[in-house]
Amino acid sequence: MIKPKNVYKKASLIQFGKFLRSFLDSDSWPGFQSGVDQNEFDNFKLSTEKAELSNAWFSRKMIRLSMESWAKNLNEDNIDKWMSKYEIPSSIDKNVLIICAGNLPMVGFHDIVCCILLNLNAQVKLSKNDNILIPAILNVLYLFDSELQHRIKICNEKPDNYNYVIATGSNNSNRYFEYYFGKFPHIFRRNRTSIAIIRSEITDRELKSLSHDMLQYYGLGCRSVTKLYLPEKFSIDRIYNSVYDYKDLINHNKYMNNYDYNRSIFLLGKKLFFDNGFLILKEDKSLFSPISVVNFEYYSSLETLEKEINNLSNDIQCRAGEGGISFGTAQKPELWDYSDGVDTIDFLTKI
Repeated sequence: MIKPKNVYKKASLIQFGKFLRSFLDSDSWPGFQSGVDQNEFDNFKLSTEKAELSNAWFSRKMIRLSMESWAKNLNEDNIDKWMSKYEIPSSIDKNVLIICAGNLPMVGFHDIVCCILLNLNAQVKLSKNDNILIPAILNVLYLFDSELQHRIKICNEKPDNYNYVIATGSNNSNRYFEYYFGKFPHIFRRNRTSIAIIRSEITDRELKSLSHDMLQYYGLGCRSVTKLYLPEKFSIDRIYNSVYDYKDLINHNKYMNNYDYNRSIFLLGKKLFFDNGFLILKEDKSLFSPISVVNFEYYSSLETLEKEINNLSNDIQCRAGEGGISFGTAQKPELWDYSDGVDTIDFLTKI
């Protein structure tokens, strides 16, 4: 018996991926091959500029990096590969409330993509830190599929008429999520961070790739590496040599303020740390580190280290290097790389 082909609504997302590629490759409207007219193109560009002005962390480079990732991921082959492992019911009667974080540009978009593919109704509650880019994206998607305008809506008032909840926030926010939405089927995402395990044989090229995992988004977001596990006697200078391309971070006002503050705190507390003028490396057992700081810890046995990391798995989003993903890929998740390891499509398709 031939297994029936899964049906999911991908056309608008594929078109949006093409639009993003065209947008990123063009300083001005490239023509109707972009999928939109000049006014629509210019409005989207204006929204990216407004987003940069409204949130100092959302630099132009940061926004473009996020869009580059989506432009790469939203194509037919990738979407089909992602969805092929699921058995999708012909009809799913679910109204989803999506509560977005705002620490990275468009960080809540993946949940919206899941709802679009499954043809679900969704109300989207935006973070005040990222309340421009996602509406701009939806306005473009509405052009490619007008039905989405009735299914995927920005929620500016108190949400109602929902029976599933996907919420992303801090550990503190999760207490509120549990109180207000715990009675509904839900995914609640909390604070996590990422680590890297380095072996003595690591090449300079791999270390340079690791620098992107640490600093590409100023160290913001759960996929940024904030803790390094180094073999005993590993040279800290090798780490600093690898991050030199990020020296201009110190010219970013908010990053510089964090760097100055953390450096002052460590000096006042007489804490031992290493410093190259824009990145502090501090020997510390904690997985989490403040912006401009990356913690490190030496290990003598990978076997012992593995046991320690297993005990910390609930705090780890991804692991680069030994036993994990390749260096340089932490900030490049595939469509099927789910936050906190919780399968969103599986959650939304279960009866």
